[in-house]
Amino acid sequence: MKIAFIITRSDDIGGAQIHVRDLSTALRAAGHDAVVLAGANGVLADDLDARGVPYFPLQHLAREVGLLYDVRCFAELRKTLRKIQPDIISTHSTKAGFIGRIAGKTLGIPTLFTAHGWGFTEGRPPLQAFAFWVVERTTAAWAARIITVCESDRKAAVRVHVASRERLVTIHNAMPDVDATLRARPGNSPAQLVMVARLSHWKDQPALLHALAGLQDLDWQLEFIGDGPLRGQLEALTQSLGLSARVTFLGSRRDVPERLAAAQLFLLTSKWEGFPRSILEAMRAGLPVVASDVGGVQESVMDGVTGFVIPRGDAARLRECLCMLITSPELRVRMGAAGRARYEEMFTFDRLVERTTQVYELVLGRR
Repeated sequence: MKIAFIITRSDDIGGAQIHVRDLSTALRAAGHDAVVLAGANGVLADDLDARGVPYFPLQHLAREVGLLYDVRCFAELRKTLRKIQPDIISTHSTKAGFIGRIAGKTLGIPTLFTAHGWGFTEGRPPLQAFAFWVVERTTAAWAARIITVCESDRKAAVRVHVASRERLVTIHNAMPDVDATLRARPGNSPAQLVMVARLSHWKDQPALLHALAGLQDLDWQLEFIGDGPLRGQLEALTQSLGLSARVTFLGSRRDVPERLAAAQLFLLTSKWEGFPRSILEAMRAGLPVVASDVGGVQESVMDGVTGFVIPRGDAARLRECLCMLITSPELRVRMGAAGRARYEEMFTFDRLVERTTQVYELVLGRR
């Protein structure tokens, strides 16, 4: 099979970019001809080049909406797809999913869309959520299949009539395994806490900082991995809460597995998520996880078994769970081991590649 992946941005390495990078690499290793198209050049393009995955930059593909620019993007995308002549198109992210599905439809190429979390789900501002719903509802019919990365997202799409049940399929996110040397030792003390997330409103780092401000009598350190528009505000909040000596802002890093291996507890206090890959990375490392009950989080984290799932915005429950794990190395070890076992059972990358390939073959068989 020749598969053309399309994603909006190449200047960032978020969950969708990692998904496309790892999946295209695995498919080429399995003998398929996978290529990637994305907006301009950036860190994703560098990663793909290092892995031997052909990359086609699209100068007019950008996240922002603009009629003239998007018309040019559509023409550029069609021209590039004609040159590549793929058997199937796999689109990722909202903008690429919208234009890519139209291009695939007009070229007669079977096209899929992978939703890495819906923009219309609970937690988004109502007007913004409605706009995302309109886009997805309008373009759903142009996709041969819509892949959701968790069951929660599939049910949400059915519930608000984005697409029919037959057109939707769930394939859980997954992560390639790491060497045993990158397994964490959650029983070590003092507890090193880590959160891997963009520093943005949706990730709600302030909730975590306020919860930890009430636990200054305990021995812990916290690392924020990621960058974003709220970094300055978060650093100021950290200082005002008297946590500057305990909290480190590492920015964007290329050594996340190594940082997780050095930690004892993983945190994700989001207001909104699809199915976070960062949680799977933490489980792969053998870390217990404390995360907000949003999106498909409960499909990865088993509350009370592999960590704790807390109601979004519940500061008291967050502080309570943090206290239990910070003060109990035994509990961290037990939950971390259970998380690693769940990763091995449910979220290995071979499983994702197999299921995705089956969907491609099904679509091509019905062409």
